[in-house]
Amino acid sequence: MNARPHKQSMSELKLRRLAEHNQRLKEDLARPRVRVSEASSSLIRYCKTTKDHLVPSVWGPVGKGEDPYAPPAQGCNCIIITHLIIPFSLIAYI
Repeated sequence: MNARPHKQSMSELKLRRLAEHNQRLKEDLARPRVRVSEASSSLIRYCKTTKDHLVPSVWGPVGKGEDPYAPPAQGCNCIIITHLIIPFSLIAYI
């Protein structure tokens, strides 16, 4: 008699897994699709129109005002480093 409930629960587990898998397949089927030709042309258009500052050989040199990766012109604006330097400088005088 112990074998029956175990087999029933195993079959219920298999049924639940199949139902979940079926649901995932339905979701995949409902997902909107894009043709490869459309996706590739969109990617090419994006690469041609979006300026990449890390590739100056293609786009030419970047002006200092336009470069988001350029170091800041006026010292460090980092509050943490400013606060760390002050206590260490006070220790030097002690």
